[in-house]
Amino acid sequence: MKHLLSALVALTLFISCSKDNETPDYVAQNEKDISEFITNNKLTAQRSDSGLYYVITDPGTGAQPTATSNVTVAYKGTFINGKIFDASTDAGITIGLNQVIKGWTEGIQYFKAGGSGMLLIPAHLGYGNYNYNGIPGGSVLIFEVKLISVK
Repeated sequence: MKHLLSALVALTLFISCSKDNETPDYVAQNEKDISEFITNNKLTAQRSDSGLYYVITDPGTGAQPTATSNVTVAYKGTFINGKIFDASTDAGITIGLNQVIKGWTEGIQYFKAGGSGMLLIPAHLGYGNYNYNGIPGGSVLIFEVKLISVK
């Protein structure tokens, strides 16, 4: 009986400690924030099955990338409040779509070379629930993108 009581106490402590250390789930909050952003900015956005929202301003007419393509993209990254956290030059950066966050890997494939638009990326397709290079965990990331070329 003494061992059973000790086991129950240990289990209770383990369960309560693990709940305190859980990371928050931002999916519902991100969805709400993105929906409000779309409404407030009068955007016409599409939602993919993964939860990525995208706005195609110009679909482009060139080659269409795949998840493993190397692309040159000019971009500006902001938080939902408009604060810029990163931006390329007008010449863009060349990178493999298999080397970027999931939201980019998926989202850039909606454009053809010469295309432009916006990606509204929830945390689970960005940097997740953890802080990363000045980006707070759980952040929605908004990217204005122009797909310059596909290699």
